[in-house]
Amino acid sequence: MRNTILFLVLLSGFSLFAQEQLTLDNFNDFKDQTGNWQIVGDVVMNPNIDIHQAETAEEESGKKRKKRKRKNETEPAKAVTFSPGTGILLNNPENGKDNLVTKWEHGDIYLEMDVMLPKGSNSGIYLQGRYEVQLNDAWGVKVPKFSDIGGIYRNWENEPGKIFRGIAPLSNPAKAPGLWQHLKIHFKAPRFDESGNKIANAKFVSIELNGELIQNNVEVPLATGGPISAEETAMGPLMIQGDHGAVAFKNIQYQVMAESQVTLPSIAYQTYKGDFKGLEDLDNATVVSKGKTKDIDVNLAEEEDAYGIIFNGEILIPKDDKYTFLVNYTGGAELSIDGKVVAKENSSDNEGRISSNSNLKAGQHSFTIKNIKNAGWRAPRLGFTVTTATTNPKTFHAYESYPPNVNDVSAIYVQPDAKPALLRGFVSFKGNKKRLSHTIGVGTPEGINYVYDLKSGNIIGFWRGDFVDATPMWHSRGDGSFKPKGSVQWTFLNQPLAKLATDKTAFPETGEAPDFVSEGYTIDSETGLPIFKQKYNGVEISNKITPDENNNYLKNEISFSKSGLSGWYYKLASGKVKKMQDGSYIIGDNAYYLKLISAQTPVIRDTNGETELIIPVDGSTINYEIIW
Repeated sequence: MRNTILFLVLLSGFSLFAQEQLTLDNFNDFKDQTGNWQIVGDVVMNPNIDIHQAETAEEESGKKRKKRKRKNETEPAKAVTFSPGTGILLNNPENGKDNLVTKWEHGDIYLEMDVMLPKGSNSGIYLQGRYEVQLNDAWGVKVPKFSDIGGIYRNWENEPGKIFRGIAPLSNPAKAPGLWQHLKIHFKAPRFDESGNKIANAKFVSIELNGELIQNNVEVPLATGGPISAEETAMGPLMIQGDHGAVAFKNIQYQVMAESQVTLPSIAYQTYKGDFKGLEDLDNATVVSKGKTKDIDVNLAEEEDAYGIIFNGEILIPKDDKYTFLVNYTGGAELSIDGKVVAKENSSDNEGRISSNSNLKAGQHSFTIKNIKNAGWRAPRLGFTVTTATTNPKTFHAYESYPPNVNDVSAIYVQPDAKPALLRGFVSFKGNKKRLSHTIGVGTPEGINYVYDLKSGNIIGFWRGDFVDATPMWHSRGDGSFKPKGSVQWTFLNQPLAKLATDKTAFPETGEAPDFVSEGYTIDSETGLPIFKQKYNGVEISNKITPDENNNYLKNEISFSKSGLSGWYYKLASGKVKKMQDGSYIIGDNAYYLKLISAQTPVIRDTNGETELIIPVDGSTINYEIIW
């Protein structure tokens, strides 16, 4: 059994996959189709129009126009509109209902793309043309099914032994219709022996939607519904369903993977006993035992703590390439290739991994792994993995030496029960960017969550699902921070409210406006949610943030203690801003919607290289919705 978490570490840490990109300026990668698939430059999907209702309305409108075309008759709003160009693959079922099939075939593959669906639409991606990952508009679904986005679809067999009922995703981080959603798939093809008998099922090692793991090590024993063929094979094309509903794709990247041919033909080991403080202490230590072994195995030390172990051996490299070597350990570790130290953590009580990317020629090379541990609170762990950009990771350690899902720390999660949960702490903006010190996470029992920056008076991120991981805050001495547990949509930093010299003046950064003071928050007795308070230039400001009635998105109400204000502005959004047909705004690269409910007139402006959506403030209440 391979370590799935290790695979994900390799993917994110070393960016090994998605080396090839489908050319979306022509159809050279695909077989011929009837014309429902088009390559376009831009696409807009109206989130308020159900694709099926739109199709019915268009049919009826067409019939009326055939009878009589009225003067000044306006065309009905469309669910999907697009403009010429390249870069986006669009399925328009009005022009046909063909599936789109690649000319090339794959076995194991990493696949990554952005996908957009209109309201009510559905499609699917078939790995090897046989195993469907469902794509559909599942926005707002609280308990996802196999038929929701990211689900492994069922088949429709009735004969015992041929029935597959599908597998639901672990959660539903789906965005609203008309927004781009990011999908990652790691697929392992079924395995066959020399006689053609299947010896291992197809497997989805992982599927991520919008950064959230929604399928984990899922085996699929049979082809799902609607395949190219129900007969399973080692290789097959990628197929995108085109006979159901409209769907758009961009940034389709993939890496076809092969099994690694790297081998370790010989491994020798030596063990040591002692309170080693550094790896150099092994140089003069007495050998306790030595021998040959098939695998890297820390248990050969026969000690739980205060030990050292060294593995030496030959590594046979099949071809010239860049190889990634990964050593997972507790204590401290060192890796040498051909006598040269390529990765090292000189410690006796640490836990983690060291890695190296090395360009190696085909042939035999030497390796050495040193490991010490002098930390009774950590379990002995040692793993060794080798991979390249086009081969699956191959492990050379015994299962017991580095078992899957190793974690010496029990996670500490905070989850609302019947009432909202609030947690003060540090948060890293966009996950690894600027760390903010005056933030509070707010989670609702319905799973609509956000992070608020008290210092600037601003919503900086929001997500659905589980609330936060407080392990970094509360484990051991902690560092005061927490991590959102869902797919966070980040907004922007700094103070959104300011008095400006002109409507072209930049907003001040947080802390640059001395008259802006955070006054904490009170708790709404009805909802249990915080109402944030600020004071600016003698005006008291109240900021009330609540989920909508269906618990799908956030509503923000900002009120002021004075009217007749002049020269004040409020920043609603920063980044790419585009006005929609219904008067709402789409923010970023189709990342989320913002809809102003109150009567202010928004202005889109460019300042300091950023596009901003701002409104004038006169003291009237501001109401807007954030929809994602």
